[in-house]
Amino acid sequence: MLADALGRPLRFHITAGQAHDITVAQPLLDGQDADAVLADKAYDSNSLRDRIAQMKAQAVIPSKRNRKIVIPHDIELYKQRNRIERCFNRLKHFRRFATRYDR
Repeated sequence: MLADALGRPLRFHITAGQAHDITVAQPLLDGQDADAVLADKAYDSNSLRDRIAQMKAQAVIPSKRNRKIVIPHDIELYKQRNRIERCFNRLKHFRRFATRYDR
């Protein structure tokens, strides 16, 4: 899911349960303008960081534990990532979305 700075959803793509979210991260960013892109460690990949750099935005993504050269990130800006979590929590109040009840 792609959300704005206020935690409002802009775009989303539903994937299979076994698919990793990073597979749809780059298509979600197509056509978007941003000063920074915030994501958790699961999105730490060189290709995604390159895509964010092409947007002329700052990648605020903590490095994975197994990365040999740690890439620093803005810790204060990363604290704003909780807004996407709040967005997910609001959406989970709807049964169809939370449990995929309607197929």
